[in-house]
This record gives sequence, C-alpha cells and structure tokens, in this order.
Amino acid sequence: MSDQLLQVDGLERHFDGLKAVDGISFSVAPGEVVSIIGPNGSGKTTTLNLVSGAIRPHGGSITLAGARIDRADSARIAEHGIARTFQNGRVFATLSVADNIEVGMHSTLTASRPFRGLSNLFLLRWIPLLGELFIAIVGTPASRREGRMIADGVDAEIHRFEARLGPRRHDPAYSLSYANRRRTEIARAMAQKPKLLVLDEPTAGMNQSETSEVLQQLLDLKAEGQAILLVEHKLDLVMRVSDRVIVMDGGRIIAEGAPEVVRHDPAVIEAYIGRRREAKRGGAA
Repeated sequence: MSDQLLQVDGLERHFDGLKAVDGISFSVAPGEVVSIIGPNGSGKTTTLNLVSGAIRPHGGSITLAGARIDRADSARIAEHGIARTFQNGRVFATLSVADNIEVGMHSTLTASRPFRGLSNLFLLRWIPLLGELFIAIVGTPASRREGRMIADGVDAEIHRFEARLGPRRHDPAYSLSYANRRRTEIARAMAQKPKLLVLDEPTAGMNQSETSEVLQQLLDLKAEGQAILLVEHKLDLVMRVSDRVIVMDGGRIIAEGAPEVVRHDPAVIEAYIGRRREAKRGGAA
C-alpha cells in the first residue's frame, strides 16, 4: 500500500518456542496516530521493538516509506526516520537536558559525519570515524552551519516543554524528576524530526496532572501532522489521541478500528475483563 508510511505484514517473533508476535499485519498512514493496546504479555512492546530494530523478526516484513527495514539494525532504522522512546525511560544521566536532546540529532547530521555510508561496511568503518574526528578538530563552513542548526533544534525541542524543561536545560538528567526525564526522552526523539515517532507507555508512572500535560503535547504533535505509533495502558488517553486503535492478545491482533468502535468490541471487553477476573481469582486463592 503505497499511501502508507509504515506497513507491517505477517510479522513474527518467538522466544523459546513461545510466539510473542504471531503473524500480525497493520499500517500507519502519514500523520496518523495509531495506538496498540492489550493485556500485559500480549506482544505490544515486542512489536515496537521489532519496528524500531531493537530485535529482529523471525518472519514477515516491515516497510517504512517504501523501504524494507526489517533486516536493518536500530541505527540504520533511526536514519530511515523512526525515533523511539522506551517504557522504562532512557536518558544519559550525566548529560544535561540540552545535551541529551542534541544526541537525538546525530542520525540527521551530514556535514559532521562525512562518509557515513561506509559505516555499514565492517572493513571501512575507520574511514567515517577519522572523518568525524577531523571535522570535530578542524571544522568546515558546512559543519559550523550544521552546528548552528543543532543549537536551533535543541532550542525548539526545549521550547516544546518550556515550562518544565526550559529552566532545567543545563541540569544533568539524573537530577530531573521522573516526569521530566520522560519529557527529555520525547524531546530527544523529536529532535530527530522522525517520519514515525514510536512511544512505549510515555505516561507510565505519571500522576493525573502529568498525564494530562503529556496528552496535550501528543495532541499538539498530532496537529502538526506527526505520525505516531503508541503503546499505552491509560485508555482515556488512547481514546482521546488515537485515529485508530489496534488490540493485541496472545501475540495476535484481535480487534482494530476507530477508538469508539474498539472500546465496545466484545473480544476487547473479554480480553480485559476476563483477565481481571482471572487475576482476582488468583489473588483469592
């Protein structure tokens, strides 16, 4: 489907014989927000790991903007245009907020990364490394222009979270609150100017007020036309921000459609309510 930004077909991944992702297919259109929901262990995060290159699939294909990426590593996939945040939050603890965001722009650099295409070739990887060292020491007019672009990009992403990150732009990430570390991670991902932003539970561990702030920021990104693939347990947020919702259970897609349609799907209700009943029975035992 040429009009789709992301196309996943027959995706499979197993661990010790257990099919964590069992032949799923779905798509994300340009500017669309698609959420994946489901009970714990349903294969949601594994799906994000496959799409972002953190792990390799055992079957199926993943295409981004017409290019096959299912055999590429995470660095190459980032260069293709996918930026990812993680469920447990990952920032560089000793770097400042601004420096963390700058790291996110590395895959977009050209003047500061000469011969970058050779970095895929094992015997020739030393050439781009020497080129980067030379540019860092000597500099060129193009690399200096790129440096100014980087500074502007960092400013733009801090401005996105100005009230929270603006006063802390020079603070080390380890000194931030949990919510601000998550904001820094999202800002770092957006600094890449991705074709597809992949978010794994961006509001995990946040209180109601913090969740509302992130919801508004996601709505702002949606209004800007940013395509997003989201995994989130907070269904109110999912229903507000999503154009389409995919429901997984047991590694398979059991429902897909508009948020209000999915909310009332009997298979979805059973997947959630049935699990809760089993959990209660287990607790009583």
